[in-house]
Amino acid sequence: MATLDIPASSGRLNTSPGNWETPSTFSIQEKIEVYEPDLTELELKYVVDCMKTGWISGIGEYVKQFEKEFSAFCDVSYGIATCNGTVALELALATLKVGPGDEVIAPNLTFAATANAICHLGAQPIFVDSDPQTWTIDPNRIEEAITPKTKAIIVVHLYGHPANMDPIMQIAYDHGLFVIEDAAEAHGALYKKRRVGSIGHMACFSFYGNKIITTGEGGMVVTNNPGLAERARFLRGQAMTRDNYYWHPEVGYNFRMTNLQAAIGVAQLKRIHHLIKAKRNLAKRYSSALERIPGIITPPEADWATNVFWMYSILIRPEVTGTTRDEVRRFLLSRNIQTRPFFFPMSTLPPYIGASARRKYPVSERLAMQGLSLPSSPKLSQQKIDRIVKTLQEALEKKS
Repeated sequence: MATLDIPASSGRLNTSPGNWETPSTFSIQEKIEVYEPDLTELELKYVVDCMKTGWISGIGEYVKQFEKEFSAFCDVSYGIATCNGTVALELALATLKVGPGDEVIAPNLTFAATANAICHLGAQPIFVDSDPQTWTIDPNRIEEAITPKTKAIIVVHLYGHPANMDPIMQIAYDHGLFVIEDAAEAHGALYKKRRVGSIGHMACFSFYGNKIITTGEGGMVVTNNPGLAERARFLRGQAMTRDNYYWHPEVGYNFRMTNLQAAIGVAQLKRIHHLIKAKRNLAKRYSSALERIPGIITPPEADWATNVFWMYSILIRPEVTGTTRDEVRRFLLSRNIQTRPFFFPMSTLPPYIGASARRKYPVSERLAMQGLSLPSSPKLSQQKIDRIVKTLQEALEKKS
């Protein structure tokens, strides 16, 4: 896959309106959503079965089964299901006793939940720029961000591509730091033939409606460390001791996943290999059409990685195409095709600007300005892919 040349930063991201025509100037076509979950009768069957048992809250056999089977899928020993992916991150940090006065290194280009979870514990996120080849955290920039206050590193397997874990784990070992994998977007991705989630000290997943497998909302912490698993499970359930009911030696959380959600997850997990294959096939079909279009950079896949392409995400280089990502996005929307921009860099968001003022993030800022995620449902038909590609070409030709 092509790599990204990084010119000098051109300042803040452009979100100003463009001059594309409104939908009234052409015939309306069927709307293509940016994502649609792939649900079947099996999910419905398990949910109905769960309801019949009467165990619909945070205790039930489906929760236990989902934890056991998903952790096994990740090649780890323990899974602790949570009500969403954000609290999975918070629970992992709390399990590692991250708190006020601590610093946690995280990528500058990520969803806000990564940084927010750090702040919820009273710790300070320290952001590191992106690797231009993988779009994930740059291992070569981590060590310079370490201080005596650093306690952990959160790596994000962005848009389905694994971060380069070996050098990160070596840095963590050398400095006595914990590593948490934020694998919310990367169920089943491989790093050197190892499942993401099995490499760091702990890992966190999301099962939001647009993830590779979903429970509607929901998340999970996974680990191979029995002590960390026990503590995470303890904190998740209000820090109540198992042998002395209603005795709480610490302040805990109610971060439990419901049995209803887990029932959906168990059904989804039975189809996870099919869903990952569908995502990779979707990416292959997109790339075969887009790789020959000047100015479009298709998603990376390092030779040591298996990308699961959570979102099929491209870069649009304005110096080649003569148009910006935002203009292309508006044109696609005018043709009833939904897309998503890349995440804003954390260093540009109001809660984090001050803490990031002394650092430069040219790669993540450029990625954020150029990045566009196309419709990425595993159910997307070839006809719709053809329509998306054709409309994207029209948007670029209009400005050429």
